[in-house]
Amino acid sequence: MTEDLQLQPITIQNKIYEIRSQKVMLDFDLAELYGVETKRLKEAVRRNIERFEGDDFMFQLSKMEIAEFSRTQFATLNKGRGFNIKHAPFAFTELGIAMLSSVLNSRTAIEVNRGIMRTFVTIRQSLTQSKKRKSDLYTELKELKAYIEDVFADYNDINEDTRMQIELINQSLAELHNEKKQQAKPRNKIGFIT
Repeated sequence: MTEDLQLQPITIQNKIYEIRSQKVMLDFDLAELYGVETKRLKEAVRRNIERFEGDDFMFQLSKMEIAEFSRTQFATLNKGRGFNIKHAPFAFTELGIAMLSSVLNSRTAIEVNRGIMRTFVTIRQSLTQSKKRKSDLYTELKELKAYIEDVFADYNDINEDTRMQIELINQSLAELHNEKKQQAKPRNKIGFIT
């Protein structure tokens, strides 16, 4: 039993799906973890259906959702008896799984529920940290963008100043060149021509 529970966090995470924008586990995966038949799990839920009222506890997948789920989770459908989803499964949210512990009273169900609850908490914490990290990265990116804009503005100012200075230098050189031409021009000599 303890070996199984050590493997559960990874096993459980692989069995948590996002359907209708909620993190859920399906009845056949839960039945496997609890060590009971899916049929028996559904019977227990139906006998205590008032505990699971509302989509925030449990909902049944539609035919479209089953088709989509089958397509995304299994690249191709298996052929043969007993491989594909035939009856609409129940999808249990975190609250619904917590409620299952009051319906299923076996020692295994209690241990498995503890592992599932810990896994949901871990996922929620990692999502929260991920959002915080994205927020931090966004802030850093914004600051970097502002810094780069300042640097380019300074560069453009320097560039404009430099361009004006080069124009002044070129103008001065042109004036000096004209002056030199004027000085280098042969002058007429004063006096008598011989």
